[in-house]
Amino acid sequence: MAGIYIHIPFCKRKCHYCNFYSVPSLKWKDELTAALHNELRLQKDYLDEPVETIYFGGGTPSQLSEDEVKRLIDTVRENYTLINTPEITLEANPDDIDAQKVRELKNSEINRVSIGVQSFFHEDLKYLSRIHTSEQAEYAIKALQDAGLGNISIDFIYGMPSLGQEHWRKNLSRAVDMQIPHISAYAITVEPNTTLDVLIRNQKKQPVSEAEGANEFRYVMKYLPENNYIHYEISNFCLPGYHSRHNSMYWENKPYLGIGPSAHSFNLSSRSWNTSNLEEYITEINRNNLPVDSEVLDFNQQYNEFVLMGLRTNRGVSLNGVAELFGSERAAYFQKILKTYGNKNQLVTDGDHIYLNDEGKLFADRVISDFFAVD
Repeated sequence: MAGIYIHIPFCKRKCHYCNFYSVPSLKWKDELTAALHNELRLQKDYLDEPVETIYFGGGTPSQLSEDEVKRLIDTVRENYTLINTPEITLEANPDDIDAQKVRELKNSEINRVSIGVQSFFHEDLKYLSRIHTSEQAEYAIKALQDAGLGNISIDFIYGMPSLGQEHWRKNLSRAVDMQIPHISAYAITVEPNTTLDVLIRNQKKQPVSEAEGANEFRYVMKYLPENNYIHYEISNFCLPGYHSRHNSMYWENKPYLGIGPSAHSFNLSSRSWNTSNLEEYITEINRNNLPVDSEVLDFNQQYNEFVLMGLRTNRGVSLNGVAELFGSERAAYFQKILKTYGNKNQLVTDGDHIYLNDEGKLFADRVISDFFAVD
């Protein structure tokens, strides 16, 4: 099975912390949607497997109309083998979810909505420069649920100085009380040259505390599983049966095709990525050219990708899987590194599988990179 990601780069305003490619204008929307259709046709031979998921990300894809979303799904169906029961996700900002948008979603093939809540508290939303209110976030969730669109995921951000343990506990408690089936919790990252980075360096915003973020991560790892959520990937928690089928494509090393400016694709042996320039993307697609760069993954890169994605999830890495895919020598290398972690209480061995425990998840990037093979 494979997935298709469609990047919609439009936002009402660029959030201070965001380093995803987006533009605060709808000026090129008609031209962009036409180019997306064309790229879907140009890339129709990229995937050899049936498509199980379609994911509209951004940016803010909830700024597309019902008809624009429908026609893009129709183009996927016309050019790819789409399974009968695909997961089709639309990312949305709370301020875009009104009664009309709920009716549109109800009438569409969208069957999963991911809402960028970030926090239910005004102080946190202000720090993040979000334009929605906590009231709009709660309204959006309730309106979708009342319309029978209960397959909802929400994003939370933790680690910003405005949050604190009390707000964090109340955010999670509110989400559990609202019976939201999927919760993604991300530590705030101050990416270089973002507005947030500049504001912090100029002492116009408080800096981020890694220690506070670590404490908040410890709490979410404890609290959500106590309330029946499965911690199935480092940043993702779900009630049984509500894991993200699309994002699991990434973590399970399955092929996916990225459509739109800045979108990435993976076909098991190579990665490719589109230009992060809206006008260039539209111009080249209109010429029937793919504005794409790519790299072929060598043996070490394929192994590292396998380890990275496996250890991020609760399925972990299978030693037999390493041996079958990469040979006995690479399996012996993995086991050699594993032995160095014997007394660190960060990894768990369960039969053939190795995975991170909660302590290991706190230092996931460092632990996982220790298992990487280098040239």
